[in-house]
Amino acid sequence: MSDNIIEVKDLKTYFFLSTGTAKAVDGVSFTLKKGETMGIVGESGSGKSVTASSIMRLIPEPVGKITGGQILFEGNDIVKMSKRDLLSLRGKDISMIFQDPMTSLDPVYKIGEQIIEVIKVHQNVSKEEARKLAVEALEMVGIPEAERRMNAYPHEFSGGMRQRVMIAMAIVCNPKVIIADEPTTALDVTVQAQVLNLLRDLQEKMDTSILLITHNLGVIWDVCDTVMVMYAGKTVEYAKATTLYEKPLHPYTWGLLDSMPKLSQDTEKPLKAIKGSPPDLKLTGGSCNFHNRCPYAQDLCMEKAPDLIEIDKGHFVACHFQTAEMKLERKEGE
Repeated sequence: MSDNIIEVKDLKTYFFLSTGTAKAVDGVSFTLKKGETMGIVGESGSGKSVTASSIMRLIPEPVGKITGGQILFEGNDIVKMSKRDLLSLRGKDISMIFQDPMTSLDPVYKIGEQIIEVIKVHQNVSKEEARKLAVEALEMVGIPEAERRMNAYPHEFSGGMRQRVMIAMAIVCNPKVIIADEPTTALDVTVQAQVLNLLRDLQEKMDTSILLITHNLGVIWDVCDTVMVMYAGKTVEYAKATTLYEKPLHPYTWGLLDSMPKLSQDTEKPLKAIKGSPPDLKLTGGSCNFHNRCPYAQDLCMEKAPDLIEIDKGHFVACHFQTAEMKLERKEGE
């Protein structure tokens, strides 16, 4: 039996706009193993959240559509699932923690009612038993006085507590996979650490797999086993988290790592940044998407899109000049 719980193969998710076709996800492939935490990192607009929404089949049609590829969950292709099967899958086998808990929770229903609804949809239990399970889920994620807070509305919770409620809703049916889409966005640093520690503790207790979407490489280093770096709808690097930090290969990954503030750096010097802006997703595909921002770009980069190739075992990179035969030399300060 395979250790992979999710296998994404050559996934393509496009948005058909009046001004053209935006290739939000353009041929992405990866695997998520049982009990593993995998991170997807990149700038805003790189395709991270669209990849997560594609796995849940939450792409708004007909503007958006999965146009190609496979999303295999325990061998079953989610792309081909019926609406009935999808309703059973979402929340039970695969749960999602969305970016903004305030907009994800219904403001006119009590917290307890919303968690109980999730339980009743997926489990054949009485309302009393569902309420008991909901209270236990709130206690598990560290909500104090869980029984009393069941009767509170979302606006009565802080941002960090609302995020804990979203996590409780995600774990209440013991899912096999949790997709966390920027779960620490808009939270202060202390609360971010609490939420990340909570996810890690829950994973150990429940032996679930986590797909973590973030733009923060520090978070990736802290909690992830493997990481995929995305840029303009494509995978540019894919490796174990330790490998990515110790031996990054793609110029875009170098730029992301260099842009991270460090305790040892001179505070009077400005932070490093990747020059330029991401490309228009309606114009990508015929070249390396990063060529207009890459200090190492050559004519070949503008003429052809590089393939994602395995350089070392489990370490993949999409760059014309990072191969088994040749290696780019990372320039200091670039």
